[in-house]
Amino acid sequence: MDATILLVEDDPSIREITRIGLQDAGFRVETAGDGREALLRFRHQRPDLVVLDIMLPYVDGLEVARAIRAESSVPVVMLTARAETVDVVVGLESGADDYVTKPFEMPVLVARIRAALRRAQQIEPAETVTLGDLHIDVLGHRVVRNGEELALTPTEFRLLLELARRPGQVFTREILLDRVWGYSYLGDSRLVDVAVQRLRAKLETGDPARPLIETVRGVGYRAAR
Repeated sequence: MDATILLVEDDPSIREITRIGLQDAGFRVETAGDGREALLRFRHQRPDLVVLDIMLPYVDGLEVARAIRAESSVPVVMLTARAETVDVVVGLESGADDYVTKPFEMPVLVARIRAALRRAQQIEPAETVTLGDLHIDVLGHRVVRNGEELALTPTEFRLLLELARRPGQVFTREILLDRVWGYSYLGDSRLVDVAVQRLRAKLETGDPARPLIETVRGVGYRAAR
């Protein structure tokens, strides 16, 4: 795979080991050791994907992710030393597509990167999907309600689209990991739960009795008919 990865990690030993591992996997790798350098390199190099540590000097990884997402839909995989749900929530809300917990195994990180790159390269058909009062412009990656565009991250958009295309069909967490994130055997089901939680918050209409995304207890999720 001939893709360029921007690796942002402040620990020199972890940065070097990860750089070598990614190069051995066939990627071109640019590196940065702090948040300010990361943004400069991102804007200069325009990488295909960013691997981004959360704890960085000067500008932390969450702020870097927000800045990247404000100007680009490039995939972002965050590295975190903690895996509490709150960290997953904040990372996804900042615009990250996925996260990997330290210490990580290189094959896991490589698999996550390849899955994210495949998702980014998918060509969607020109269509508009409707769910309740939502109008989903697939090619434009826009979701509009009553003329107002909703601010969704790329992952939230893919999740909504997957559910909205098949209203009433129940999707297990494993199926959503496969179809939205591109893998099932390496996934953390909390990734799905947190993404659904954040998506629901953005789609909330004020009527909790009529949610657009329903939980099927013990199974998964479905879009309302």
